[in-house]
Amino acid sequence: MTNLKVLLLAACAPVILSACASLGAAPPAQLPAPAPVAEAPRAKPVYGTFGFDTAGMDRSVKPGDDFFAYANGTWAATTDIPADRSSYNTFAVLREVASKRTVELIATAAKTQGPAGSEARMIGDYYASFMDEAAIEAKGAGPLAPELAAIAAIKTRKDLSAQLGATIRADVDILNATTTKTERLFGLWVVEDLNDTSRYLPYIVQGGLGMPDRAYYLDAGAKYVDLRAKYRTHVANQLRLAGFSDVDARAARVLALETKIAATHWTVADTFEIKKNNVQWTRAELARKAPGMDWDAFLTAAGLADQPVFGAWQSSAISGEARLVGSEPIAAWQDYLAFHAVERGSPYLSKAFVDESFAFNATALSGTPQQAERWKRGVDFTGNALGEAIGKLYTAKYFPPESKAEVQEMVKNILAAFGKRIDRLDWMDAATKAKAHEKLANFQVGVGYPDRWRDYSGLSIVAGDAYGNWRRGELFEYRRNLAKLGGPVDRGEWYMTPQAVNALYAPMQNSISFPAAILQAPFFDPAADPAVNYGAIGGVIGHEISHGFDDTGALFDARGNVRNWWTDADMAHFKASSKQLVEQYNRYKALPDLSVNGELTLGENIADLAGLATSYDAYHLSLNGAPAPVIDGVTADQRIFLGWAQNYRGKYREAALRRVLLTDGHAPGEYRADTVRNLDAWYPAFDAKPGEKLYLAPADRVKIW
Repeated sequence: MTNLKVLLLAACAPVILSACASLGAAPPAQLPAPAPVAEAPRAKPVYGTFGFDTAGMDRSVKPGDDFFAYANGTWAATTDIPADRSSYNTFAVLREVASKRTVELIATAAKTQGPAGSEARMIGDYYASFMDEAAIEAKGAGPLAPELAAIAAIKTRKDLSAQLGATIRADVDILNATTTKTERLFGLWVVEDLNDTSRYLPYIVQGGLGMPDRAYYLDAGAKYVDLRAKYRTHVANQLRLAGFSDVDARAARVLALETKIAATHWTVADTFEIKKNNVQWTRAELARKAPGMDWDAFLTAAGLADQPVFGAWQSSAISGEARLVGSEPIAAWQDYLAFHAVERGSPYLSKAFVDESFAFNATALSGTPQQAERWKRGVDFTGNALGEAIGKLYTAKYFPPESKAEVQEMVKNILAAFGKRIDRLDWMDAATKAKAHEKLANFQVGVGYPDRWRDYSGLSIVAGDAYGNWRRGELFEYRRNLAKLGGPVDRGEWYMTPQAVNALYAPMQNSISFPAAILQAPFFDPAADPAVNYGAIGGVIGHEISHGFDDTGALFDARGNVRNWWTDADMAHFKASSKQLVEQYNRYKALPDLSVNGELTLGENIADLAGLATSYDAYHLSLNGAPAPVIDGVTADQRIFLGWAQNYRGKYREAALRRVLLTDGHAPGEYRADTVRNLDAWYPAFDAKPGEKLYLAPADRVKIW
């Protein structure tokens, strides 16, 4: 997936390009200074015919030294990260827009008081129940009682295994939504079989950690030692709120157990290694290769007793975690399960639980000083449970057919441009090129919303039961996934909602999806200059197409099966070019003690590089031989590259940046913007010269697709 990232709140109103000189090309090298403006409250950007923010640029910076700063420096200097966020970027701004639109739609649904069981009624009741703080406060820790009682009743390893199985959920998605973490001992991912996409397979995935990654438990650095101490205090606080005694000793046992779990875990980079993870175990092999767990009890409680074959993602971690189920004291597991039951439910419980959860999970882990307003959380949680039901309302109001048609035409052009890039490759032989074209021709494209909407008729939403609605929503989604097993494969399933500000490539479907909420300014504006649209949303479209041919996508054939369609020589060249890109990103020092992980971010970096290059080609192809227009002295190439760079303007709090560097497959935005240094066309567009910091000699510019 591509968790693409949005934009503006400049200290003064943005100046939209008009009667201006060349954007960094020589001569002249820079735009004229904007006219002075009186101090005023921060204004939202106004997008004109160009569609990007000139006031947010820093024209004192040479583009060849720091293109991100040139495109975004004034914005970065004058924009504060909102108090309720750990980072701020173009995507965050559009998510704010989508949230405000969505809450209005939810409020309207609540007022209509549709018939019981209708989607409008479910949406309204879910949201209203979460917003009724007085009712939630009155219940205190009461909603936790049934699950905590079940945990307290555990006496044997069989009981323990059954409880672990009863709590598993479909809360991971490695290759589509790239959701890799679950704090339950295992996650379940029901998806097409990597080796035969005509059927579904249940994949078991490592889990069980409360902190973001194994490094938080195992790294000896002072920051991690401090976070472990804070985590132990947090565990104790949560258990105390739930009514437990001896909470410090319990918290110590939880941390010790999670540290042992962390030692079994695979790294994030290894988690995305398809060949290492494409492991399948029969039901008998599961018990033999992962002893310690009572798998009969686990699978029966999980509703998976009849499944003959399982995918074993991070197979040695599954074995290691199962071994701990058989060896660690049951009392320690009870403390662990009790804490995680409290932790999961905290957002839907009384204020003391909400505040404690936020203090650690947001402030300590990501540096966020202030909680989001409750209505924003209500929008998110309602969307988690009823996302496509809300999506119907969202697209009907905010995504006109004309926008859909224009984006579809852009996708068509960019797919054609990628095909021409395949034809021009001098290192790929004819047989591999034919397979690449076959894959490209089989791409499925979703724009705005899915062709078939999800059916929520089996979900029970009860007015006044915020905690219960969340629990039933998770269980509904789990059972929806279980119901896929043994049935026909839905090649058109979406893994995002229309109101999500994101985009996605699903390798087993060989599909790309662009939700309605990302198809708005600054990514896409029907009134904007086409060159900017091709640099912005076009770069995103090209990015998703390129995921089909990145280090992971290249392993999947036209039907989404893991199958080698490369010659040995072609694959060797691809790997060598990829290694060059890994090394380029490894050199970016994002924190004094932490660099970008070029291996972890390789897939996204390939997609950025190839996607922007392809969209650049597509724009020029769209001109049908006509010269690219120069507008107010600004060339089309300059407009394309600035449209791209302003996609990725963003800022991070230190703790959040550390977390991104350790766990996210995407590089921080500034390094994504600077991939322009690998494109030959960028150099004359901004007169980048040898000796400038981003300059790469032609032989050192990475070219993959």
